[in-house]
Amino acid sequence: MTRLSLAAAEDLGSRALRANRVGALQARSTARALVAADADGLETHGVARVPAYAAQARVGKVEGFAEPKLERLRPGLIRIDAGHGYAFPALDLAVEALPEIARTQGIAAAYIARSHHFGQGGRPCEQLAEQGFCALLFGNAGKSIAPWGGRKPLLGTNPICFAAPLPEGAPLVIDMAVSRVARGKVILAARRGESIPDNWAFDPEGRPTTDARAALAGTMAPMGEAKGAALALMVEVLAAGLVGSSLGAFSSGVVSAEGGPPDLGQTLIAVDAAASPAFPERMAELAALYAEDGARMPGTRRLAARAEAARDGLDLPEELVAELEALAAS
Repeated sequence: MTRLSLAAAEDLGSRALRANRVGALQARSTARALVAADADGLETHGVARVPAYAAQARVGKVEGFAEPKLERLRPGLIRIDAGHGYAFPALDLAVEALPEIARTQGIAAAYIARSHHFGQGGRPCEQLAEQGFCALLFGNAGKSIAPWGGRKPLLGTNPICFAAPLPEGAPLVIDMAVSRVARGKVILAARRGESIPDNWAFDPEGRPTTDARAALAGTMAPMGEAKGAALALMVEVLAAGLVGSSLGAFSSGVVSAEGGPPDLGQTLIAVDAAASPAFPERMAELAALYAEDGARMPGTRRLAARAEAARDGLDLPEELVAELEALAAS
């Protein structure tokens, strides 16, 4: 392993992207988001994705010089065209624009169109929660989940992300794919030649499998079986139907450099918690009940990992660092 400070990891990721047909805005925002995921212990959404992202920019599957454009659709609704660039600059723009609208309207939403993989979805929600908003983010992904009872993948792992301010300390953050585990964990296992638990995924014949490569060729197991598959469908409506992005069934995906732009969509919603005077009291009561029971509030491990990374830096695989340095020098 090679240890890098957060700043050094972000600089390396940004340089690797810049050297592969990615502009300063896209590279800086993307590297910052990926390093933040690594710092929170989410290596599946971290700088390990830079080589794939760079490969997609080199062939034009991602528009590395895109500049997100904002359009006001309704008093409380905006649309951001990500321009087939990475999702992170468009999300940054949404987080910047939504607070003023939500404080005026009480609630505001952003549709993010012609987008890409949005990584650690809890991050933009947390940024809004730090400003006093309850936030929800829905995003669709390339097909990897079959409708319950079927064997053909039609839906993505379609994450649901949420954050809310707490009276003390960091916000409550919930970030989860509707699959039993994030598909990124299976991708990492396949890359490392490791097996996976037999309840994570199915092979192309619909049988539970421990073979990560067979799982990638088959389908992911939805959490809660039929309920998870139904949630995937709900997110597809919110992120593809409302936004007008590609259905996951037709998206080219965000892992390989083959095909056209993924054309994914996200919907980010901000609700002004200040409009509900009882909100701080109720959240304090809720936090106290968790503490009294000894229960772990979602996101606490993430905060511990973040503090450790800020203090000690990131331990990244030597081969990954070497690959990023080679990309940066290309």
